[in-house]
Amino acid sequence: MTKKSNLLAMSFALALLSACTTTPNQAPVVDRTTPPAAKPSTPEPAPVARDERGLYTVKKGDTLIRIALEFGQNYRDLVAWNNLSNPNDIKVDQVLRVLPPESNGVETAAVVMPPSDKTPAAPPVVKKTAPKGEKKPYSEANLVEMQRADNGKDAASPAPATTVARANVPTPAPAAPAAPALSGDDASLSWVWPADGKVIATFDEGKNKGVDISGKAGQQVVAAGAGKVMYAGSGIRGYGNLVIVKHSNNLLSAYAHNRAILVKEGQSVTKGQMIAEMGDSDTDAVKLHFEIRQQGKPVDPSRFLPNR
Repeated sequence: MTKKSNLLAMSFALALLSACTTTPNQAPVVDRTTPPAAKPSTPEPAPVARDERGLYTVKKGDTLIRIALEFGQNYRDLVAWNNLSNPNDIKVDQVLRVLPPESNGVETAAVVMPPSDKTPAAPPVVKKTAPKGEKKPYSEANLVEMQRADNGKDAASPAPATTVARANVPTPAPAAPAAPALSGDDASLSWVWPADGKVIATFDEGKNKGVDISGKAGQQVVAAGAGKVMYAGSGIRGYGNLVIVKHSNNLLSAYAHNRAILVKEGQSVTKGQMIAEMGDSDTDAVKLHFEIRQQGKPVDPSRFLPNR
């Protein structure tokens, strides 16, 4: 028994000693290092806005001739200003110059500059005078109290009667922009009606860019004023056989739906000279569609043509 007890005691002691000397299992290593904060991405700079005056972005369905008409220019000038090898090959989103390079109409916007570092802003003026009838020595506490009193007085003061009255007055709708005033040379131009016949459609900005005059096929169409033929052809959809005459730097006239064109580009014409025969090209009836454009914008021909 004694030997067995000793053996059991020794075995227990060895087991205990072994447990104390055994290397414990290591806990899994966890990387607790905080990951570096992601650098805020630098925002892309806003695209620089193009100056819309003097430039035009081609849209679907545009032709160079139509663009020239809309801006009151000769399409040949647009070819030269934009170094176009083929005037019929312009692409959507292509940016074209539509005003002469020397008069691109760029306007300088007013820029408000921040205060210079060398010139500090003036400090705010603090009213240090005590209220009338009560004199207090100047101190920070008294100053704060006076400012609170002034702020409360301003907040409690009623709004002027005139301000309330104006709030109920409806704001008038903005007037439609008037056509640009005529320069001396433009005002001195003399005009005649481009064809005999009944006016079957009058000028209506946005719907009809000129006047329509009924007539017979082959009837003469004459230049409404002296000038130079800027275009003669059928390159603008909706106008048929078209003649455009430039009368000044600001004014041109257009004659559409002709049966035949009797003049050529670059030819000078006199007021009343026959330039085409009335027809129904690209329209549903024999008529002359006549426009006057000022700086490319359609204007009411009745402002220029004599009464009849």
